[in-house]
Amino acid sequence: MIKNLPVRSLTHKGLTIEGYSRAAVQSYWRIPELKLGFDMGGSPWTFLGTRHWFITHAHLDHLAAIPVFVARRRMMKMEPPIIYLPAEVVEGVQRLLMAWQRLDRGRMVCELIGVKPGDEIELSREHIVTAFQTKHTVPSVGYLVWDRRKKLRTDLQGLPQNEIRDRRLAGEEVTQEVRIPLVCYTGDTAPTGLDSDPAIYNAQVLITEMTFYRPEHRKEKIHKFGHTHLDDILERTDKFQNELIILTHFSTRYHEKQIRAAVEQKLPAVLKDRVHLWV
Repeated sequence: MIKNLPVRSLTHKGLTIEGYSRAAVQSYWRIPELKLGFDMGGSPWTFLGTRHWFITHAHLDHLAAIPVFVARRRMMKMEPPIIYLPAEVVEGVQRLLMAWQRLDRGRMVCELIGVKPGDEIELSREHIVTAFQTKHTVPSVGYLVWDRRKKLRTDLQGLPQNEIRDRRLAGEEVTQEVRIPLVCYTGDTAPTGLDSDPAIYNAQVLITEMTFYRPEHRKEKIHKFGHTHLDDILERTDKFQNELIILTHFSTRYHEKQIRAAVEQKLPAVLKDRVHLWV
């Protein structure tokens, strides 16, 4: 398989998180078991088989590769991709693809679906995706992937099996839907984006940005431009119930060793075993 872009990988409870992210460079993520990806700042060849993509916002480092991805899938005779993105940017992306179609002389075939905070997307029988509000300098959303199962209604638990069967045969709904947040991906956001949905802190895997960490970087300015500081993460220590927290999208001003040293020094013990720095 061709390796045209950097991709790191981490497995947690049967979910493989793959991708790369650096502020102002490129961000792209994929979870093959869920058959979906997040953001298209780059298009690794290995990601080509994933059809469903969820875009957080239209900055170049998160969207620039969309014409490449769409064209490559057509070239390989794959089904057109289905791409979800903030509703406000759908028209602009359509125009972008049409411009590339004229330049490339090849059809840019895909399905663009606009989403708003609160929307639910049926991904499969077992999984749905919900969009939540984030705070950035352009229209933006984050995404939560939920595992859903049908379970016996709580009020029916303990009843004899034949009684439950009779109720079901009589047309009564005997099950209820149970949802568990599996993965949360915030994209670029000021810390208020983390607080927009309680499920963000309960997802098994949380992938979120932490662009800055140095004390001299003013948090007011960082928040104004839609980003998060290490101090914002530390202030929310007690909220994180996630099993795995991936911090990513670090500024290019920082070297990997600087990031690791600073974060490991400040992270409380309750977070250290759960935080993974994607550098």
